[in-house]
Amino acid sequence: MALIQISEPGQSTMPHQHRLAAGIDLGTTNSLVSTVRSGVAETLADESGRHILPSVVRYCADAPPQVGETAKRAAADDPMNTISSVKRFMGRGLADIQKDHNVFFEWVQIESAVPRIHTVAGNVSAVEVSAEILKTLRQRAEASLGGELTGVVITVPAYFDDAQRQATKDAAKFAGLNVFRLLNEPTAAAVAYGLDHKAEGIHVVYDFGGGTFDVSVLRLNKGVFEVMATSGNSALGGDDLDHAIALWIMKQAGIPPSQDQKLLRRLTREACRVKEQLSDAQSTEIAVELSDGSNWRSKLTRDQLHQIIDPIIKQTLLPCRRALRDAGISNEDIQDVVMVGGSTRVPRVRELVGEFFHCEPLVDIDPEKVVAIGAAIQADVLAGNKPDEDMLLLDVIPLSLGLETMGGLVEKIIPRNTTIPVAKAQDFTTFKDGQTAMAVHVVQGERELVQDCRSLAKFDLRGIPPMVAGAARIRVTFQVDADGLLSVSAREQTTGVESRVQVKPSYGLSDTEIETMLRDAMQHAQQDIDARNLHEQLVEAQRVIDALQQALQQDGDKYLSNDERQQLHHGIQRLRDTMDQKDHKKIKLAINALNQQSTEFAARRMNASIQKAMAGHKVDDFGGES
Repeated sequence: MALIQISEPGQSTMPHQHRLAAGIDLGTTNSLVSTVRSGVAETLADESGRHILPSVVRYCADAPPQVGETAKRAAADDPMNTISSVKRFMGRGLADIQKDHNVFFEWVQIESAVPRIHTVAGNVSAVEVSAEILKTLRQRAEASLGGELTGVVITVPAYFDDAQRQATKDAAKFAGLNVFRLLNEPTAAAVAYGLDHKAEGIHVVYDFGGGTFDVSVLRLNKGVFEVMATSGNSALGGDDLDHAIALWIMKQAGIPPSQDQKLLRRLTREACRVKEQLSDAQSTEIAVELSDGSNWRSKLTRDQLHQIIDPIIKQTLLPCRRALRDAGISNEDIQDVVMVGGSTRVPRVRELVGEFFHCEPLVDIDPEKVVAIGAAIQADVLAGNKPDEDMLLLDVIPLSLGLETMGGLVEKIIPRNTTIPVAKAQDFTTFKDGQTAMAVHVVQGERELVQDCRSLAKFDLRGIPPMVAGAARIRVTFQVDADGLLSVSAREQTTGVESRVQVKPSYGLSDTEIETMLRDAMQHAQQDIDARNLHEQLVEAQRVIDALQQALQQDGDKYLSNDERQQLHHGIQRLRDTMDQKDHKKIKLAINALNQQSTEFAARRMNASIQKAMAGHKVDDFGGES
């Protein structure tokens, strides 16, 4: 369903009016800004004619921050105040950051505040560093276009979670930008190649940037991209290729492991230069200034480079294989593979990717510019610069939609930021024997417990055939149309009985309320995980108790002595007492202990059932044809 843009009276865009909009690729290593002029999407250059802005910010004691090439050149001499690859740290906690082997900076964290980098200009967060990059891109765009931007589309990796996406939005806000939308990088790349105007088919976007890797399998259906599967690694990129080459240089030069940040920066810079040189040459010279002032020189061939970087490139093929499996397709089903990211300039990357997907990758558009160009095309549409027939506006769900399950837990069916229209289904089952009805409670939010989310609707599914617990199959389907109207239906698979409800999921939620709910989810993430674990174990414990009590009531006198029955009753009481302690680890251990204790009872019941089934038959009756 296409959404036609209707303007307010007197606010329609005249043919000669053009709202200024831009697309921004906020990359780990490099960033770009682009726009659509005279119907053509193009990246914008600075006053020196450079289109690519290194994503590097240097903080100075008594001067404004330096951004881009100037900062990049200073990285080796002032490593602790020159921040690069900050995209890796967006929306991440200190524990995650410290696991990253490419961290050159001094991180500090005060109480519950976000981690900050210590510089001579003060402590700065990853969001603030990204804001400096975005501010520079905004100034470049406004200088090139001669006016203020109406809004921008900023691209993010498909693998970015809610915290990382929100951090990106916060950075844009600090930079004075109005964000039309965050657009997944693979979708932007597909738009840049015009795949949305091709015949329907399946496309793969292989995005190997400076600090992140994503692979997405997209199906084009009636002009709309459906993400069939996505996979990747948010901490794998060209930086890792450079790191591997730098380690090889250190080994060859006999340089021991060092904490000398200037030396490490020089090695990394030389590794990057060598990698780029070997894209065209068969060999290249290496020269490194050591800490003692001496110079070490050697040569690296392209074959040697392949031996160094092949293991890292092959790490990207594992998510590719997983994405194909998740999408339920094979290589033969793929129409084309779009190469995105600066690391796909490396010939060896293209070679191995082509071999894996059995097709020649698309590299017609500069892989470093393709995402920014796609973002500009989308921004031009969202700014209202396209004629009505071209206006297909796809919105996203602001907060996850899900159901209440046993124990007051939330099972998310449609995650936040999913593009609409969308439909997803999931199968559920009954909790108790003979259950003939199910209450369906639809909720919205990012927390793990129903009590912390927003209730949207409740309805009952009745007429479920009485079965043992877990035997019924109830398919619950969530469908959100292009207007944001949510329909939820529950259908029992064997009888076909069905019930449904319609709600407006975004009604009554302001942007501030959405941000508050997201912030609460991030602040209480560990608390929510612990609460979910506890509730899951409580539900499982109650299920084990109910099942064992029913079995004791039916067959306890037949197969157990009085002492054995008493022991099982004591075991049940011990599990109940453990449940009162509210410790999910102890409850799990108590469940396992009771299951072990009741194993002999279960075996006796099963043997009796088998003997009863075989009564009056010969063994040959169960053997089939000989």
